[in-house]
Amino acid sequence: MANIRDLKKDINYVLGDIIEEVYVWELLNPKADTKKSEAIIDEAIEVFDDLIAKVNDRSVEDRAAQMKAVNKTLEDRGRKLIEKINKL
Repeated sequence: MANIRDLKKDINYVLGDIIEEVYVWELLNPKADTKKSEAIIDEAIEVFDDLIAKVNDRSVEDRAAQMKAVNKTLEDRGRKLIEKINKL
């Protein structure tokens, strides 16, 4: 298992890249309605907050299993957000 610092960096980079991609889409499509793209950004921020809270939760007995679950959640939710961007 990667250490917690690397997991936090991965969360930051993945969700930051997703938000950046939405901004690029908005720049390339200035006449498009931005309600859907803003919703994707809001969802990415919620995912970030949720995952960081789980990483920082030290009250869990099996910390390694929790970190693996956080990593899996990051992959799944990140993939879903990317699919939403592709549908814009």
